[in-house]
Amino acid sequence: MELRLDGRVALVTGADSGIGQGIARLYAASGVDVVVHYYTDREGAESTAAIVRDAGQRAIIVQADLGDEQDVEGVFAEIDDAFDRIDILVNNAGQGSGGLVHELDPALWDRVLRTNLYGPFFCSRLAARRMIERNEGGRIINVTSVHQEACMAGGAAYCVSKAGLRNLTRTQAIVLAKYGITVNNIAPGMILTPMNQQAVDDAEVRHDAEAQIPLLRAGVPRDIAHMALFLASDASSYCTGSTYYVDGGWMLVQPDV
Repeated sequence: MELRLDGRVALVTGADSGIGQGIARLYAASGVDVVVHYYTDREGAESTAAIVRDAGQRAIIVQADLGDEQDVEGVFAEIDDAFDRIDILVNNAGQGSGGLVHELDPALWDRVLRTNLYGPFFCSRLAARRMIERNEGGRIINVTSVHQEACMAGGAAYCVSKAGLRNLTRTQAIVLAKYGITVNNIAPGMILTPMNQQAVDDAEVRHDAEAQIPLLRAGVPRDIAHMALFLASDASSYCTGSTYYVDGGWMLVQPDV
């Protein structure tokens, strides 16, 4: 079954590379005009916008620090000017973190939470206001991680931010359901993107990691994009408040959490 989203407008944050670029590519192929957000990689954003336009869809590029409320308000002002609507919000932009919790620099802790949790909060409330005003429903899709459940010793800020985003998804879903706005989250496993650059570059590292995945392969951005397309489509109209793991079965073989 082909899923078409003709005439809709989507904001995809962190669309300059990896999962975000993969989602923008598939959305454009399905008839969506795309707002391409980036923070520092303008060249990557230009590449994504070119992909969208080559598919025959409109694209604008917006730059913002999503942890800054005024920056996010500026993004939505640009969306209003260019399209005067938003039908789909994909909160994809994210930042990883390293270090043990008792050694973690509070500035890094704050930076990760502002990007991974405050950013989706700022974007979601502005998108929801516009969707409610138009009274045509809408879709909010939050990209979390398997690490919303399976924590890493050196990833305190990242894991906390993704768990928080999972619960933001749930509360948003309850509140926005009566407006026909669904809110779900996708929890990727190991995906070959710049966030997993070591696995991209080192075949041995990748092989060792893939051996722990029941499907015996790492994912690619298109795997996440297909789920994002389903959740943005009418086919998912009765789905809200849920987590959709796209992890090759990795969570099935992890210890209970």
